[in-house]
Amino acid sequence: MSRSRRQFIHGRWISPTAFAATPEGTVEIASFLLQVRPDRLAAAEAAIAAIPGAEVFQRDPRGKLVVVLEAEDGALIGETLTRLSLMPEVLSASLVYHAIDSARPASQETAAS
Repeated sequence: MSRSRRQFIHGRWISPTAFAATPEGTVEIASFLLQVRPDRLAAAEAAIAAIPGAEVFQRDPRGKLVVVLEAEDGALIGETLTRLSLMPEVLSASLVYHAIDSARPASQETAAS
């Protein structure tokens, strides 16, 4: 299949495995960097606090926020990034980190082996 910009925008170039559900017993973790209007920093933080699983990890009074999100699946991470970027206080939002991690504590993993 030849790739085009339109396919990329609509996610049609991604292999079918990218749409597979997150394996049971794992959690997806992502962090976002937001540039926020400095005069609206408190309002942005309050709106982010209302998002389930989201937490403001760091803040800079000049308008930068690092937001960490724990989610059950990758779709929620994409939806949250879109939700963050559409907030009126937010000038830009970027995904900085994404990983899938075991939800079980390390002591349970070694006992199960």
